[in-house]
Amino acid sequence: MTAPTLTTERLILSGHQAEDHPALTAIWGDPAVYRHIGGQPRAAEEVWLRLLRHVGQWTLFGRGMWVLRDRQTGAVLGEAGLMDNRRVTTPMLPDCPEAGWTLGPAAHGRGLAREAMGAILDWADGQGMARTACIIDAANTASIRLAERLGYVRQPDVLYNGRAVQVYRRG
Repeated sequence: MTAPTLTTERLILSGHQAEDHPALTAIWGDPAVYRHIGGQPRAAEEVWLRLLRHVGQWTLFGRGMWVLRDRQTGAVLGEAGLMDNRRVTTPMLPDCPEAGWTLGPAAHGRGLAREAMGAILDWADGQGMARTACIIDAANTASIRLAERLGYVRQPDVLYNGRAVQVYRRG
């Protein structure tokens, strides 16, 4: 299976393509993006492997991440979707798809993550995937607010890579 194309008022959500690599590398290399997601920029090689992983998740699980594109210009604005990360946490995360969203600075503060995730969660509900979870760094207040608006409820924290992270569950 490949990622279905979803369309919102301002976005086109589509599967990852090799041509997306430079734009995604720029996004993952921006401090405004990575400061709450690992604290380090992602090298081009790591972004490439992430892109391949996202394509593979669709093939194996029938779900994954989408590339978010500006509907008018086609510019890559970020990524969002549902992943099977199988993170090693203490305690383990709930056994359900993990929601995630990452937008470049040009898309921050415009409600685009909410627009994208609304479409993704509507799609997931239609696929019988109403139960999802997400992890969010405690300092990432914008993502915490978004998760709560999307219906996620705070769960007990877990340790991931030696750090406490907040867990939110929906459904």
